[in-house]
Amino acid sequence: MSLEIKVPAVGESITEVILSRWIKSDGDHVEMDEVIAELESDKATFELTAEGAGVLKTIAKEGDTLEIGALVCKIEGSDSAPAKEEASVEVAKEEAAPAAAPASTGGGVVEVKVPAVGESIAEVTLTKWLKADGDEVAMDEVIAELESDKATFELPAESAGVLKTIAKEGDVLEIGALVASISGSAGVSAKTVSSTPAAAPAASSAKAEGASSYADKTPSPAAAKILAEKGISPSAVSGTGVGGRITKEDANNAQAAKPASAPAKAAATSQPSTTTSGDRVERREKMSSLRKTIAKRLVSVKNETAMLTTFNEVNMAPVMELRKKYKDQFKEKHGVGLGFMSFFTKAVTEALKDFPAVGAKIDGDEIVYSDFADVSIAVSAPKGLVVPIIRNADKMSLAQIEKEVISLATKARENKLTIEEMTGGNFTITNGGIFGSMLSTPIINAPQSAILGMHNIVERPVAENGQVVIRPIMYVALSYDHRIIDGRESVGFLVRVKQLLEDPARLLLGV
Repeated sequence: MSLEIKVPAVGESITEVILSRWIKSDGDHVEMDEVIAELESDKATFELTAEGAGVLKTIAKEGDTLEIGALVCKIEGSDSAPAKEEASVEVAKEEAAPAAAPASTGGGVVEVKVPAVGESIAEVTLTKWLKADGDEVAMDEVIAELESDKATFELPAESAGVLKTIAKEGDVLEIGALVASISGSAGVSAKTVSSTPAAAPAASSAKAEGASSYADKTPSPAAAKILAEKGISPSAVSGTGVGGRITKEDANNAQAAKPASAPAKAAATSQPSTTTSGDRVERREKMSSLRKTIAKRLVSVKNETAMLTTFNEVNMAPVMELRKKYKDQFKEKHGVGLGFMSFFTKAVTEALKDFPAVGAKIDGDEIVYSDFADVSIAVSAPKGLVVPIIRNADKMSLAQIEKEVISLATKARENKLTIEEMTGGNFTITNGGIFGSMLSTPIINAPQSAILGMHNIVERPVAENGQVVIRPIMYVALSYDHRIIDGRESVGFLVRVKQLLEDPARLLLGV
């Protein structure tokens, strides 16, 4: 008996993952709960474990993009895991029983309900019926489209038979709500049960008739979006899905038709006007899911927020003197070094108490204020920028913040951050100074409303008490959403951060 291993639900709004690496090879013997592969989403990397012991048979390949629930591999049964296999057999029998009833008796009914489509999604909208009431449907044929506040999903038939619709287009349905039922019929039984040669042409003709009705040349929601972006008509694409339906892969492979004269024109215009010497090599790399998501989110923030940036400068001498004086004792007692990030994080949490709008966010037509400070720290990981969160930073000491920063940064660089460690947060700090940046305008980390940018520390001449002196100065920048944060609040917040850093005793006294 073989056990199917499918892509698990790995987090909110994640609909597909990439099989980045097989850790075990085809034909290897694996133990239950042993890691067999790595999956990569646009947010993090996950480990895929064996759900039973046996011999691994790989199905998906490295680099494949797989939807949630897609089959990844199978584990062929062995004597080392009889209990697991027997349990799997029993479950399979129980799941197969309702579907088998219509085919064998002609009168069984299978209920089709709203499936779980992701964390935190409690309801969906039935946007479109793809099959009509009374139509015959094949098993796994797409019968309707469901839409949540995050994505659009396809609802497949769980068995073959005659469809009876229950919910209507436009209905808002909770997870687990009844959408339709599928009852067995003699025609369907003949197609699905009979194995005689005479039955095969009938099944093929029935499928061909179904394909010529709705599914043929009809793109899935994801495929329709891709084709629209490419400017390609669905009628020009051949579908490989059920009944000729255009799948996401078909859309990705589709190429827009070019005018016949285009190649000649391109060849004429591509001739260089001058000769060049030396190697001129170009290479192309496919964007990772994380990089594509970062790009999409940054453009979205620029287009959907009234972003503005205000600047100030901080005399870092007091903090640097404090670090120099106590860094050895601090490290000896707490086991971590005393860095600048803990001072900035602590200063931000104090300033948020005086200016709560800076840590607020817009939700529809409401503003959500938080009485806690979950501070996101931007970290440059090998696969791109990530922003893990220090929870309840306002209640932490400098030592606790330093330990949490080190822990999250280490996980980020090893691609071991979880979705929970990157979800939420009400303010972000980013430090471009470690790369030598003198000044920048950081982009807001949506749905947050503000982000603080740190920069490098440079000795500069400044005027103090009528005299010019040299001080270690850092420029700081606060980018904020002007829709909910006014200029008075943004400037006041940044001045408050400056005061706390230039007089660190205020962090301890809370003044």
